[in-house]
Amino acid sequence: MTDDDIYVAAFLRLIRFAEHHSDSDDVYFLLYGGQQRFTDTSKHPNKAVTAWGRTSTAAGAYQILYATWKEARERGIVTDFSKASQDKLAVEKLRSRHALGYVQQGDIDLAIPLLRKEWTSLPGGSQSKMTMDEARTLFSKYANEARKS
Repeated sequence: MTDDDIYVAAFLRLIRFAEHHSDSDDVYFLLYGGQQRFTDTSKHPNKAVTAWGRTSTAAGAYQILYATWKEARERGIVTDFSKASQDKLAVEKLRSRHALGYVQQGDIDLAIPLLRKEWTSLPGGSQSKMTMDEARTLFSKYANEARKS
């Protein structure tokens, strides 16, 4: 695995943790709010769930909205809602928000501000419970673990 790949894998894991406060792969199968699961990964579940006074179709590890998934499917980026497709769509979001290059360099201080509107749980985002120091620490831990695997 190259450093670019290691940093992308570590950053995706950081997003998953920020969104769900869990390192479990179960987050790939959670609907908005984290209380309901889905099992059919052939397509986005497209189920509106109300939690914390908001209703959303967000689902999966990166809390991807149905409209976002549908557009990506129409553009040929993904064909289903499998773990691999969720990861691929998240990387596409890094690219479209002009943050992928920073992530590949391991520079999350420049990447995160570009991604706060996409993932509001990241430091400085409207729903964040994580500081930049915590994000840096987790990112380093995840990168080190990816290097060893």
